Amino acid sequence: MKEGQVWKFGDNIDTDAIIPGRHLTINDPKELSKYAFEGILPEFAKKVRSGDIIVAGRNFGCGSSREHAPLALKGAGISCIIAKSFARIFFRNAINIGLPVLECNEIDKIEEGNDLKVDLEKGMIQNLTKNEKYPATPLPEFVRKIIDNGGLIGYTKTMLGKSNDNV
Repeated sequence: MKEGQVWKFGDNIDTDAIIPGRHLTINDPKELSKYAFEGILPEFAKKVRSGDIIVAGRNFGCGSSREHAPLALKGAGISCIIAKSFARIFFRNAINIGLPVLECNEIDKIEEGNDLKVDLEKGMIQNLTKNEKYPATPLPEFVRKIIDNGGLIGYTKTMLGKSNDNV
């Protein structure tokens, strides 16, 4: 279950808008987070709080395949990203680092600053501000396990610690 306040974005937010290319020499998520959305929302890094949720339109994370984009958002404390759709490589990169991403067609009902509670297993978004619920595409169990282990590396380490039958 994820709970936080909404930062709302439109369609086609590309990875360069999420983290400008000049910062790609930084690999520390916390340090990267200082530059998240600096070109389109300069106050984001100073105002974002741990647990906050990004809600966006279509094709979130389009552009280059840089892993730094979801890494910067995770470093900023973003607990979940909900969008109408994601660029395929951004979606996979987010899962690989343990950042939950959900697709929901009803994001137009969600406003900047709304408080949400997100059930990843059921794929249900509860808008606590408006007392409304919206269905989302639930994440499969194996994807939730990757997220629960902090990403693909943590998941792999967990699985290697178990018997070979589970790997």
